[in-house]
Amino acid sequence: MAAKDGDGWALCARGHRHWGVHGASGLLAVHYDVDGTPHILMQKRSLWSHHGGTWGLPGGALDSHEDAVAGALREALEEVALSGDGLRVLGVHVDDHGGWSFQTVIAEAEHRFPASPANDESDDIRWLPADEVPGMELHPGLAETWPVIMSGLPPSWLVLDAANIIGARAEHGWWRDRPGAAGRLLEDVERALPRGLRPPDGFPAPAQWFPRVITVVEGEARGVRGDGSVSVVDAPRSGDDAIVETVREIREDRPWEPVLVVTADRELRRRVKELAAEVIGPSWLLQQLPARGRV
Repeated sequence: MAAKDGDGWALCARGHRHWGVHGASGLLAVHYDVDGTPHILMQKRSLWSHHGGTWGLPGGALDSHEDAVAGALREALEEVALSGDGLRVLGVHVDDHGGWSFQTVIAEAEHRFPASPANDESDDIRWLPADEVPGMELHPGLAETWPVIMSGLPPSWLVLDAANIIGARAEHGWWRDRPGAAGRLLEDVERALPRGLRPPDGFPAPAQWFPRVITVVEGEARGVRGDGSVSVVDAPRSGDDAIVETVREIREDRPWEPVLVVTADRELRRRVKELAAEVIGPSWLLQQLPARGRV
């Protein structure tokens, strides 16, 4: 494994030639204004480059030892002098061409930081409102995938009904040690998040999804905490009421961000749907958690 061992041309199953022996990735940095308007950091490719003169994303060939996020951040540093500071990865969209793929790493930027070309691979770097992107002369790959990427662009939330999920998990004796059961659930969710989750069919999120996660606990489980990667809300009384209030606060503060609530409780499902949240049952989450005792 060596730096730049991914440089070179590859042929996909469609018969197209692509740069990147091990595939390629790019960084889609997006910043949302206070009114929810997304702005995308775009790169105009130098004329000498492949599809030169078109607009796309900072990115390039993956090295053999890199995942999509590492490769996209490295390329962004090389092309835009941009580090990962102030960026939160939201997800990875995979454009599979058959034997070769381009992975778009979507990351939310805290602000529209100044950006300019850092090497000769770019003629221009600028922030553009997302609704202006389709009107640009785009790199063919981005032009093809843009509608799908745009649908899963906003940051999103995952709200967990811990009591309901623990009941569905049905660990032996969980009802005798509710804090312990809640702690194990929280730990397992935290272990799963670095790999990303698979969103439910139809939910507007990338295939490899990194949502903000809030777990609502109630009764004896209150006070349980993890490593901090998952926010924990202690319900003062009813767990259902606390979940509804959590969803309401998100929808009022950032109404453009989708919310998915994990619960099987029928009445709670009705209440959060009235707030325009989507709902999925606990089995969706439980199937993605690592087995106990194994990372």
